[in-house]
Amino acid sequence: MSEVTRERAWQTLTQYTKSEALLRHALAVEASTGAYAAKFGEDEELWRATALLHDFDYEIHPTLDKHPQDGAPILREEGWPEELVEAVLSHAEHLEMPRDTPLKKTLFACDELSGFIHACGLVRPTGLDGLEPKSVKKKLKQPSFAAGVHRDEVYAGAEGLGIPLDEHIAFVIAALQPIAAELGLRTAADAPA
Repeated sequence: MSEVTRERAWQTLTQYTKSEALLRHALAVEASTGAYAAKFGEDEELWRATALLHDFDYEIHPTLDKHPQDGAPILREEGWPEELVEAVLSHAEHLEMPRDTPLKKTLFACDELSGFIHACGLVRPTGLDGLEPKSVKKKLKQPSFAAGVHRDEVYAGAEGLGIPLDEHIAFVIAALQPIAAELGLRTAADAPA
């Protein structure tokens, strides 16, 4: 089995993923999942690698009959541990796999919400700076905003972690703020005076 590192996960991700939007999504999910690993005292390198790789095969397998299940054999061939592969598989609702580990629960909880918070940041002149959970929840109630985000998965993710939605949203916002520039988001410093 090969070593699990963030750098190696990034190499695998960028080998199969060229879309800037998908790479930014991977970075956002990595930031939030990695922050939870630190909070929970878990293996941050493993959790970050898992988050980076959760959609690594989406460009080559963009349909539910293939993603992420057809990516799993690639990860196994590359020597990624089964714990990572199982977590990647479990983030897909259609596979109906049990989310029976903290990593699986956290990846699922961070996936859709990280994407949604990123979308919220894109439409604000100050990006994520000053973004409050109540604003995010208001946007969640607008079906036309970030329409590709599955709201039910956002709510189920927080519930699965056993964390109140407001607290989960605030935690993910805080986790994404340090990488705002990498995510293509403006900051308060960029806003016109």
